[in-house]
Amino acid sequence: MSGIKRRLPPEESRLAALEAARILLIEAGPQAVTLKAVAARIGRTHANLLHHFGSAAGLQRELAAHLAQTVCSTIAEAVRASRAGLGSPRKVVDLAFDAFDKEGAGALASWMILTGNEDALTPIVETIHALVDEIAIDEAAHRGGMAVHEDTLALVLMAMGDALIGKALSRSLGLSETAARDRAQTMLERALERTG
Repeated sequence: MSGIKRRLPPEESRLAALEAARILLIEAGPQAVTLKAVAARIGRTHANLLHHFGSAAGLQRELAAHLAQTVCSTIAEAVRASRAGLGSPRKVVDLAFDAFDKEGAGALASWMILTGNEDALTPIVETIHALVDEIAIDEAAHRGGMAVHEDTLALVLMAMGDALIGKALSRSLGLSETAARDRAQTMLERALERTG
């Protein structure tokens, strides 16, 4: 009986919906992340997603949290590897920039602001804050915890701006498309030199 849908445990169903929403975000932009589109993508009903997320805004808020958690976990691993001499500042920069560009976090954040759903950004901000606090604990003795916060603010703002207008602005200024990433890498390398 292949026509019968297997009932998924609630958490598995939520994760399937969030992954489908992430793929829709990357493929078609934030306006495509609707309950109906996500339900169709995973073979569930609109009502099923309403049960899990409450509304399209709830789905988008959960997607923002999901993206933030995934991205911050990856960045945290890269930072730890960099400290252990197994990674590089460029890897950290590329992960942050890719999260906002290729993974769609920049487009999602812009969409949330434009549609008045700014509270959906809260999970992104809180997850980044938690990551920075974790990193700052290790570095506080070297240069003060706030320096890590300042570097993270600069990195996130650069990554967000680059995702939104970086390529066009770089072209208009006669710079390479990687100019913002290159500048962010230099910033992180200087920060590491100060801690050494």
